[in-house]
Amino acid sequence: MNVVVCVKQIPDPAVPGALSADHTLDRSGKLILDESDSYGVEMALQLVDTAGEGEVTLISMVPNGEVSGLRTALAMGAAKAILVSDDALAGSDALSTAKVLAKCVERAGGIDLVLTATESSDGYTGTIPAQVGELLGWPSLTFAKHIEIADGKVKIQRQTEAGYDIVEASLPAVASVTAGVVELRYPSFKGIMAAKSKPVDQVTVADLGLDASQVGWAGARQEITNVAQAPARQAGEKFEDDGTGAEKVVAFLENLKVV
Repeated sequence: MNVVVCVKQIPDPAVPGALSADHTLDRSGKLILDESDSYGVEMALQLVDTAGEGEVTLISMVPNGEVSGLRTALAMGAAKAILVSDDALAGSDALSTAKVLAKCVERAGGIDLVLTATESSDGYTGTIPAQVGELLGWPSLTFAKHIEIADGKVKIQRQTEAGYDIVEASLPAVASVTAGVVELRYPSFKGIMAAKSKPVDQVTVADLGLDASQVGWAGARQEITNVAQAPARQAGEKFEDDGTGAEKVVAFLENLKVV
């Protein structure tokens, strides 16, 4: 059972974010593992443990060769990683990112399952899992709260507002994992030390067989034209209860079409 987990390394959310001159998020400093991706790593490790064989490979894409977040996931128990770092990646949109990740999966070879988060904490497009599946020609299963592998198939409990649906597909496949569905393991000291020597295959866009025109600003189908502060929140309307407070509240809710 060989599982790939797409992990994103992001600026620490505890530190106020900054924008680069091109209006994109400044990623020049130390990056950490996106917490939403850590659940995919944990799910992958549990699936491999249950299968009794195989390994977990991480794939990540950054502009500056940063590996701090990868080392965290390797310390959890992943065996190795593929890191795509190239100046040409700056400005990549969701589809360009999916192209890079799909090529990494092909480079890894022999993969049974690709796991991702439902969306990243600094992007929130939620489109990449399905895009990777489409590019690979594999079925895509989303919002998995539980995953089982048996008889060459993957079965998930797909989280919904009303509970969950049972969804099944043949392997290989891509699945997105919702946050909080498994209890995360904390890297041990032994795992942290071992992570320093685990292989990280650092590649460029050209190494993956992609042209620079397919990624970054050159391949993006969107453009950031301006960034502005969100308008300040306006003060709410106050009602003095003169004996008709209930009627005023009902009228207010009716105006909002809530009742």
